[in-house]
Amino acid sequence: MENGKQENKKVVAGILGIVLGCFGAHKFYLGYQKEGIIQLIVSVVTCGLGGMVGFVEGIIYLTKSDEEFYQTYQVGKKSWF
Repeated sequence: MENGKQENKKVVAGILGIVLGCFGAHKFYLGYQKEGIIQLIVSVVTCGLGGMVGFVEGIIYLTKSDEEFYQTYQVGKKSWF
């Protein structure tokens, strides 16, 4: 991280993905409104099975290094996985 002033949302996004991933909470937290709405709709249509995507993404977020997460999801705006 440069200057240590970058806001890294890795831990909060990861926990939101694991706990509230079916609602797309981690997507909304990272600023991906369209993807959050898609996640929410998929979860409703699949009776919650679509929430597994959020769970898996939460684990992926937490296993990345801080710098890798920042560059991939906050700077690079990679919206899925």
